[in-house]
Amino acid sequence: MNRDLGYTENQLKLARFSKALGHPVRVFIIELLLKQACCYSGDLTEILPIAKSTLSQHLKELKDAGLIQGEIESPKIKYCINRDNWNLARKLFNNLYK
Repeated sequence: MNRDLGYTENQLKLARFSKALGHPVRVFIIELLLKQACCYSGDLTEILPIAKSTLSQHLKELKDAGLIQGEIESPKIKYCINRDNWNLARKLFNNLYK
């Protein structure tokens, strides 16, 4: 999308959040992280029957959208919901129906 086409900042953000949530694995990761404080990437590989490289791509997509954040605790990475962006995403999605 391009700002020159007249999209609002909120429309651009909502589209980015939507893209990040556009795969069931990523929705599963968000649901899991919402139920607990944080999760290590190694724990996710035990829960999800996908390759580590595929999981890394899904986590990167969520992180790039700002929905999750990662903290390196060598040798692992701990992932948590980015509460500010998650609340913004919820607000933007809710505003679609008003």
